[in-house]
Amino acid sequence: GRSTSTEKARSGSVKQGRSKETGAKKPVARTEQEELAIKEEQEKEAREEEERKKNLEAMAARRGAAVNAGGVRKPKAVRRHDNPFDLAALASKAKKPDTTAPVKKGKQKTVWPNAITKEEAADLDYSNRAKKANGADDDSGSAEDKDEGIRKEYVGDGPEYMNGDDDAEDSESEEEELEDESAPSANSSTAAPKKSGFFSNIFKTLTGNKALEKEDLAPVMAQFRQALMEKNVAMEIAEQLCESVSSTLEGKKLATFTSVRSLVKPALEEALVRILTPRRSTDILAEVLRAKEQKRPYSIVFMGVNGVGKSTNLAKVCFWLKSQGIKCMISACDTFRAGAVEQLRVHAKVLDAPLYERGYNRDPAAVAKEAINKAREDGMDCVLIDTAGRMQNNEPLMRALAKLVHLNNPDLILFVGEALVGNDAVDQLKEFNKSLVDYSPDSSQSPRLIDGIILTKFDTIDDKVGAALSMVYTTGQPIMFVGCGQTYKDLRKLNVKTVTKVLLK
Repeated sequence: GRSTSTEKARSGSVKQGRSKETGAKKPVARTEQEELAIKEEQEKEAREEEERKKNLEAMAARRGAAVNAGGVRKPKAVRRHDNPFDLAALASKAKKPDTTAPVKKGKQKTVWPNAITKEEAADLDYSNRAKKANGADDDSGSAEDKDEGIRKEYVGDGPEYMNGDDDAEDSESEEEELEDESAPSANSSTAAPKKSGFFSNIFKTLTGNKALEKEDLAPVMAQFRQALMEKNVAMEIAEQLCESVSSTLEGKKLATFTSVRSLVKPALEEALVRILTPRRSTDILAEVLRAKEQKRPYSIVFMGVNGVGKSTNLAKVCFWLKSQGIKCMISACDTFRAGAVEQLRVHAKVLDAPLYERGYNRDPAAVAKEAINKAREDGMDCVLIDTAGRMQNNEPLMRALAKLVHLNNPDLILFVGEALVGNDAVDQLKEFNKSLVDYSPDSSQSPRLIDGIILTKFDTIDDKVGAALSMVYTTGQPIMFVGCGQTYKDLRKLNVKTVTKVLLK
């Protein structure tokens, strides 16, 4: 059985190979569906051809009809022998317009249904009737009567009234523009009784009718308190300052037509100037020269939290003193932070100032003591002592700082703080002063506190100068310098008037 099937397969393949060699093609049988599809396609092409012929005939007929009816024709070209400048000949040959064509009408006015007429509108106008009833022939006094009625309703029948508004945006005066008005006319005797409204109460408050009370000052003080906090003043300081100014103004009487704001602003400005004005001398150069006469070096300690720029501003102060002819020595007492000594070494090399350093893991108080003695031996005028940056709650480092201050008793203790801080400035200064008192080795002696402030990064705060007020208000000590750039020359004195104007702007 297997052999027979194999022979049949071989015989079939041989026959198939012969048919391929001869290349004969067998006719392909089509089904009925394919025949119908071909027939439909042919009929569709025939219909499209007939429609195309009909469209061409219709277009030719429409074009002929337009020509016969006087349609637009293509203008003929000017012949050579014709004069192109003969306008009369050209006008005679031009085609005359067809007067028989229908004229296009313009846009017609829309008539709305149930529209009111002019006569009906006049009947609804009661103004003329009111004038006739009152016996008034002209309307010259109607505006004045209307204003007088509004004035009586809100202000009353007083001889004067306020005709202005408070311009809160004016940085110069911040006062209201008030005008006097003449007494009402004789007809006011027959008017209705006067009414006391909201504006009448404000009017009485602005005129000197009564003494100022806390309730009168509260809204204005709240605005100033919010403005101070927006300028980066610590919230606690802003509240205390506004409360102090409010208590001093209670019981005072306002002059006629004087707003509460115009009285509060000068009082607040005076308080700001009094706070920011130094109570002690800020002339470091004079103190250095005085110590030089005593044949001893003047010592300055720089302290503060991490990253505020103590070493950089120490170098700025050194540059300023050297420009005044003062011989300075730098003492590297930051034995805690890696790279602190190398940083001061670079500054000392650039400034051509001697650097006293004993490396790392040393007692900062002992290093400062040795530096002061070395400066005395070498005839130096000033010693600038750098300390490690520390947070106010780091007890070991705060103890080391208190020991350094107690052992060396420097002439000036400067706190270096950022102008960017707000409420944190109060906490930093309080804790530093508290640590100098609590961690002082000898409680029998009066402990040393912060003597002055250096405010860094002052050029990055725009009008957010509130940190200066917060720091001075907390310590009662002045701002000695403000850092306002990256170079050694970028060290300035604080302008109290400018800061005050910015705070109240």
